[in-house]
Amino acid sequence: MVFDITVAMTWLLFIALFPMAFIWLRRTWRIGVRRDYSEVALKKGVAPDHPEKYAPYAAAINLLAGVVIVSVIVGVLTASFDYETWSSMAGVTIWLKLIADFILSRHAHPFVARNKVD
Repeated sequence: MVFDITVAMTWLLFIALFPMAFIWLRRTWRIGVRRDYSEVALKKGVAPDHPEKYAPYAAAINLLAGVVIVSVIVGVLTASFDYETWSSMAGVTIWLKLIADFILSRHAHPFVARNKVD
């Protein structure tokens, strides 16, 4: 195997899966078990008025993404997935988790129309 940029990027993606899975599963634990709503639906670092309303959705998003990433890690370590399969699973999971968190945070902080000042 020749070490080039593709090998380095592959290893970087694979090694980055470990802290991502840990953080997402830890958030699920904090939200679901410890009832810590400090990381639920943040927008610019500010929690919504009633974060407990959105906590089940945030926990589900983090749990689903964490479980998929752990399955990707196990699949790579057991040689069950080829490169195209595991990298596409990881990439789609990362993007969908980011998009789902964005949608939840925007839904939790509704748009408030302001009066136009002349």
